[in-house]
Amino acid sequence: MKKVFKYLRDYKKESILAPLLKMLEALFELFVPLVVANIIDQGIGGQNIPYIIRMCLLMILLAVIGLAFSIIAQYFASKAAVGTASSLRSSLFSHIQSLSYTEMDTVGSSTLITRMTSDINQIQNGINLFLRLFMRSPFIVFGAMIMAFTIDKKAALIFMVTIPLLSLVVFGIMLITKPIYQKIQGGLDKILRLTRENLTGVRVIRAFHKEAEELRNFKEANENLTNLQKFAGRFSGLMNPITYIIINSAIIVLIWQGAARVNSGDLTQGQVVALYNYMSQILVELIKLANLIVSLTKALACAKRVGDIFEIKSSMEEGNTAAQDKQEYVVEFCKVSLKYANAGEESLTDISFRARRGETIGIIGGTGSGKTSLINLIPRFYDATSGEVRIDGRNVKDYSFAALNHKISVVPQMAQLFQGSIRDNLRIGNRDASEETLLQALEVSQAMEFVASREEGLNAPIEQGGKNLSGGQKQRLTIARALVKGADILILDDSASALDYATDAKLRKAIRELKPAPTVFIVSQRASTIMYADQIIVLENGKVAGIGKHEELLAACDIYQEIYYSQFEKEA
Repeated sequence: MKKVFKYLRDYKKESILAPLLKMLEALFELFVPLVVANIIDQGIGGQNIPYIIRMCLLMILLAVIGLAFSIIAQYFASKAAVGTASSLRSSLFSHIQSLSYTEMDTVGSSTLITRMTSDINQIQNGINLFLRLFMRSPFIVFGAMIMAFTIDKKAALIFMVTIPLLSLVVFGIMLITKPIYQKIQGGLDKILRLTRENLTGVRVIRAFHKEAEELRNFKEANENLTNLQKFAGRFSGLMNPITYIIINSAIIVLIWQGAARVNSGDLTQGQVVALYNYMSQILVELIKLANLIVSLTKALACAKRVGDIFEIKSSMEEGNTAAQDKQEYVVEFCKVSLKYANAGEESLTDISFRARRGETIGIIGGTGSGKTSLINLIPRFYDATSGEVRIDGRNVKDYSFAALNHKISVVPQMAQLFQGSIRDNLRIGNRDASEETLLQALEVSQAMEFVASREEGLNAPIEQGGKNLSGGQKQRLTIARALVKGADILILDDSASALDYATDAKLRKAIRELKPAPTVFIVSQRASTIMYADQIIVLENGKVAGIGKHEELLAACDIYQEIYYSQFEKEA
């Protein structure tokens, strides 16, 4: 919680001035009932028209000054709330970026999105209301009670009974609703997850005719969230009627006693009206305070959720090696095993191999054999649970993230492009890349043909996720993006699956002819894609079933034979 609200310290001036000015506004407001009392007792009672006009002008002056203070206070409160939310959102985003894949898998992207958007918006609203009302409302409540004592001590005892009762109601409801609002935010997480899954997987859902089932699941989650909100709303909704009952009961007693004491001459009519006005002010401010408590309860629940993300520390510690002399063996796996968080079994077991500089390493195996898991250990997306992954003779854990990133380019399984131009996307890994470098990368990745056909060329727009491109075009652009970076190690994780065999062959040939030649890791389901690699690693159930060249594996590895002959006709 403290980590969340520490961002408010950057707005100390606004956080002090906003409540202070609201308190000054409240101070002027407290004088109004006294002015009204004097108008009734001295102006109207004494038929003194000039006095009535002076007092009315004084009331207008108090209103104008109070309004000015209120507008300035609102500006400072909004500036502090929006600025704090903005800083908090930026820090949360940076913190999420620092988490490893393990933490991201465990927490889930849907809840992270909810906490960065809905939760921080609730915190922003809570801060805004807090700065405006946390001094104003209590000041008017207790100020009205004190002013009531200056008018009449006996009548003021009614205020002494009313205020504690109201406080008990307000804070009691706050304690009841706080955990409910935490559950509501959790329900929002689920709604966002279902929405995200349905939008990203809409083609799969339609292909299997699952629209009705997904609609039922969404309705069920939506109804659960609605019921929680109704449950919280019932408790929060009790606040206004209960406070109205208490305040109006107090007003009835006040008027009843006041009428009797006016008849006896202990109070004037103006004083009774002033006491009534003070009671009305307390009613209005306590309603505001009740709304503040509801918003603050939501904000505190959301602040805890955001704080929980800040409490998550990356399980991956950064090394301090900035650079390393190039060795003969660029990548080495030494008895490497990998077990994902909360998984029952290892995904990789006892993997060992070496890759020389400039070699092409093919990785093949059935679905779920651990191909992607293996190559994810090279750029250190995950840490091996046992054994060592070495780059240029040094453990990957010893490198700084920047140094490791500089050495490796990765083309992931799913081609991901960002909104902008083709040029912007290509320069993600190398902002200073020259025009010549971009064009060369497009040539090698076989993307030049469709880029050149566009009127804007490199400035052609790309929609979010590359929705205005075909699967093959997206894959070729992601390969070009990796090539622009010019890293020593290039990892292609089944990134040519949407390409036809001819384009795939041209791509591999162009990559082999690169100077200086990178060490290339190609993960593929196609035997034709990796059959000319210097080494082929065959995986089965997370274990190495064979390592060698195409001819060697075709003669000695049953798994490779099965894959190869399922794609090529077996010769007699």
